[in-house]
Amino acid sequence: MDGLRGDGRVRAAAGAAAGLTVAAGLGARALLGGEPAKAAGDALYTVLVYALVVLVAPRVRPWRAAVTASAVSWAVEFLQLTGVPEELGRRSTPARLVLGSTFNPPDLFWYLVGALSAALVHRALSALRGRRAHRGRRVLRTERPAAPDRI
Repeated sequence: MDGLRGDGRVRAAAGAAAGLTVAAGLGARALLGGEPAKAAGDALYTVLVYALVVLVAPRVRPWRAAVTASAVSWAVEFLQLTGVPEELGRRSTPARLVLGSTFNPPDLFWYLVGALSAALVHRALSALRGRRAHRGRRVLRTERPAAPDRI
């Protein structure tokens, strides 16, 4: 039962992280502009994918989630070479936001930055949660009966 409760907490945290990531992406776009906004958006895109991976699989290890998020981001970027995302983006704003439109090689680097950043935060939070759980447990010590005196 503890594992299920823990999964719920992890999912809630991942959902909150996804929402914060979207807000950060919109903020970066509004405040930064130009190349800095694009780089931040690319990294945050992969952070969002990472959060969604954890939401679906709450027991995933940070590095596996990072590889999965990077792979999804890279796949979407390479899909842009086909022209399909651009065509879909003309018809649908959500499709344009999710799939982008044109291939840009530097995006691949920023996806890795986002995945690595998310994995490091995930790992740090998991370690913190583990320390708290350890501190919160009662340590029960059983006393051994005293050895009889030997003459």
